[in-house]
Formats: sequence, C-alpha cells, structure tokens
Amino acid sequence: MAEDMSATVTLEPALEEVESEVRPQGPPPFFPEPPGGSGGDDRFGDDDDHAGPPLSNAYLGLLIFLGAETMFFAGLIGSFLVFRVAHEVWPPAMLPRLPVGVTGVNTLILLASALTMRRAKIAIRSGGQRELVRMLLVTAGLGITFLLVQGYEWLRLLQYGLTLASGVYGATFYVLVGCHAVHVLGAVIWLVSVLWWAARRRYTARGSAGVALCAMYWYYVVALWPILYGLVYLY
Repeated sequence: MAEDMSATVTLEPALEEVESEVRPQGPPPFFPEPPGGSGGDDRFGDDDDHAGPPLSNAYLGLLIFLGAETMFFAGLIGSFLVFRVAHEVWPPAMLPRLPVGVTGVNTLILLASALTMRRAKIAIRSGGQRELVRMLLVTAGLGITFLLVQGYEWLRLLQYGLTLASGVYGATFYVLVGCHAVHVLGAVIWLVSVLWWAARRRYTARGSAGVALCAMYWYYVVALWPILYGLVYLY
C-alpha cells in the first residue's frame, strides 16, 4: 500500500508536466472572416443582418414622424366615429349636405398625383433629369388643384351655413378635412422645394434621397385621404 501511494505521488508531477507541454500558450488563434460575409456563423442561411445598407437617419426620422401623424389622425377619426354613432340622423336637419360628387372627382385627382410621383422616382433612378422635373411639376399641379377645389367647396359650404359653430357636424368636418388639407399644403411646399433643386440637377441616380423622402410623405397624405373621404362624406 505504501508503495502504491508513493507511485501515485511520483506520477502526479509527471502528468502536470505533460499537460503543461500539451496546453497551448498565449492567446487563442484568430481566424479571419471571408470577405463579403459574416463568417461561418450563418449555418442555416437566415442571418439577414447585413443583407442591405443601414437605414439612414433621415428615413428613420421620417418614419417616426409618420407614426406620430398616424396616431394623431387615429385620434381624430376615433372622435369622429364616437360622435357619428351617437347620432341617428347624420347630417343633422337644416344643415347642408356635403358635395360628394365633386369631392369624389377631387379624390381621383389626388390619387393620380401618387402615380406621377412614382414616375418621378422611376425617372431619377434611370438618370432622367428632364422626366423627373416634368413629373414633379405635374404632381405639384395636381396637389394644388386638389387644394383649390377643396377651398372652393369650403367657401360654398360656408355660404350655406356650415361653420365650425354648426354643432358637432360642422366641427368634426372642418377639423378632420382641415388637418388633412394642412398636411397636403405642407407636402406641396416640400415638393416645390424638391422641384427647385431638381431643375438645377441636384439629384442623380445614386443621390436621390430628397426625392425619395418627399415621395414617402406624399404617398402618406394621398393614402390618408380616401379613408377620410369615406368616413366624412359617405358614412
């Protein structure tokens, strides 16, 4: 028994020396990643973190702004629906009816402006400077036409006695439609500034972020209007 214990004690230092010789010294080896990839971590091909360029601050800021605008209009629409459901007769008696037909044509005008804006984006992506200017000019013209027709409708309604003081019916109409008109006006002003720079060949096929951002906002105000038209004029 004593001989076995002495043999064990003798072997332990020898094993420690062997392990110290086998154990690698210094930092672990470095394996560089292949160019254009993320190494071998994506075994299943589902790592899309680096599939495209990062989102710019301008796009991110505009998306946050549009999200806030969506919540704002959602609150207005919710208030309108509460008042609308609470009234069996809508519009109330002795108040003028809204011009459904004229506003329907005006809606088509605004929807057409989204198509011309898309053609403007396609033009600048292919390097068509003249087509870009022409489509932006047409889009701005359609937006201004929409505002002028809407302003004419308001003047007629005011002459027939529909004002902000005409109860809930008049207040909800002018607040909802008026807020949208203000946003369309802001979009037109932005579009005119983009048109001014486009006429001076500021934008190129690779440098057209200003056109793309303006188009995003324009699509938003265009897509919002059919919802308001269906609720305020038809519901």
